[in-house]
Amino acid sequence: MATATKEKSEYREAWEESQRRAATVLPAWAARRRAAAFETFERLGFPTTDQEDWKYTNVAPIARSPFAAPRGRSLTAGEAGAVAQSLYAEAGRSRLVFVNGYLSASLSSLGALPAGVVVSSLWDALCGGRAEMLRERVGSAAAADADGFAALNAAHLGEGAFVYLPEGVRLEAPLHLSFVAGDEDAPLVNPRVVLVAERDSSATIIESYEASRDSAYFTNAVVEVFVGDGARLTHYKVQRESEQAYHVATTAAEIGRGGVYDLTTITLGARLSRHGVSVRMAREGAECWVDGLYLVGAGQHADTHSAIDHVAPRCTSHQIYKGILDGDARAVFNGKVFVHPGAQATDAQQTNKNLLLSPDARVDTKPQLEIFADDVKCSHGATVGQLDEEELFYLKSRGLHDELARNLLTYGFAEELIEKIKIESIKRQLDEAILNRLHARLEA
Repeated sequence: MATATKEKSEYREAWEESQRRAATVLPAWAARRRAAAFETFERLGFPTTDQEDWKYTNVAPIARSPFAAPRGRSLTAGEAGAVAQSLYAEAGRSRLVFVNGYLSASLSSLGALPAGVVVSSLWDALCGGRAEMLRERVGSAAAADADGFAALNAAHLGEGAFVYLPEGVRLEAPLHLSFVAGDEDAPLVNPRVVLVAERDSSATIIESYEASRDSAYFTNAVVEVFVGDGARLTHYKVQRESEQAYHVATTAAEIGRGGVYDLTTITLGARLSRHGVSVRMAREGAECWVDGLYLVGAGQHADTHSAIDHVAPRCTSHQIYKGILDGDARAVFNGKVFVHPGAQATDAQQTNKNLLLSPDARVDTKPQLEIFADDVKCSHGATVGQLDEEELFYLKSRGLHDELARNLLTYGFAEELIEKIKIESIKRQLDEAILNRLHARLEA
């Protein structure tokens, strides 16, 4: 009990420091929600392995670590240069960069955005003319009382970004939201992104997380996505945190009639990462892709939980997650497709495939279907295996050395998802990550 009290006290200190500023600047409703959410966090605490959804992921190291409110210090010149090199060229004039949760104006650029599009820090949106829109949206897709992490994020409402696409507007260039952990001791960062795509709009959004150095910190992110009728939103989430860091994230989307939401998640970094994805299709004809690739090595733990909610008829969902595990890495996949009564003509497909490169690697996978309608086409499945020895023998018999043969087969396993990515900079980054993890080069 004394330990639990100490943990909560440390998180309260970080919150109170943030709340003192928020209470004097943010709208009264936002400050009230922050206070109520922190009370919820103190009541719920962090999840434990006694809870079914957290059975295979122990977050006790997060609860025990003394993470503090970030001071917002700017990057050094060297760090800023390293971050600038890691930004995607395709979004050179359409990006927001946040350092330890604070917007970096010097690294951001929004010159390529068409008229009417709003892209700003969430803090500025709450303090400006978008407060009422946010009052309706914030927390409606991702509830603050879902668990302790969601409550902690809501208690720090104001960190993060706001994106608004007016009706019929099309973004030609991808919009990059970059969250960077700077050179600061053990910061706690709670970014929240609110994406609103009005009717018949379309855009590609890149959401990325990385560090300027290999250090311990905690990113606790929530992304709420609202896809209007007939809108199309392509969303890439790239997680390249420090290998000492902790990353817990929720992505919650609501799709309108005939809307299309395409999410691809790439998980490469963090000592412990957890990504919860929920998609609700409450209007007829909605469609979603929820795909991902996790590539984890020694000492890493990656957890993915997804819930695809088919509420309306004639909706379609596709889900493919692939994992590559090396060393003593651990991965968890739990995907649920729920088809409500009346959601006739549902088409839902769910697949999880895992490749273990080491006898010490382990994955726990559990795809699920819950169907309460009779006119549906649904399937799900999962596989866990190693490289095929016959395929290895074939490649080696053609003159390839063992390391390169294994590299080619591993790359081929991931290629289906890599080829789906339309941003060349992300593809190159992923190619490099796979080759570096396997300690080989294709031209060897």
